[in-house]
Amino acid sequence: MSITQYTHDPRDREFMQLAIEQANQSIPVEKAYCVGAVLVQNDKQLTTGFSRELPGNTHAEECALLKLKELGEARGGTMYTTMEPCSTRLSGNRPCTDRLIEAQIARVVMGVREPPDLVQCTGLQQLKDHGIEVLVRLEEFIQGFNTGKTFRIYSVV
Repeated sequence: MSITQYTHDPRDREFMQLAIEQANQSIPVEKAYCVGAVLVQNDKQLTTGFSRELPGNTHAEECALLKLKELGEARGGTMYTTMEPCSTRLSGNRPCTDRLIEAQIARVVMGVREPPDLVQCTGLQQLKDHGIEVLVRLEEFIQGFNTGKTFRIYSVV
């Protein structure tokens, strides 16, 4: 039985496109991905983030949450992210799944699963185990390429 649920909702498509635009602002580095995120509450964009946007080897979801005045603003919201939220950080930083659970995000829409070449990610399952709805914006709807450790996504088709 698959744990993956897919979404074809037009609003999800719009916000995922914004997340892709964020990902494309991320400066590529070796052994890391270029990821974008958009935090939405009641169909309104609250914040955005992209990999390494803020100091401290930050991830996209982390940046979006750090930009809030109060973490409680995220409660019940949706995080759109171009890649599965991390469950393990090689840097020792706190994983994005822990941050999303603490923020009481209700829903995560992600573009693709994290490839297993750096860490074994269990983000999708961890979020589901905490009652967070996780949907995938069909991977075949996202065009991109992976060269080395740089994952670039251009548009939702």
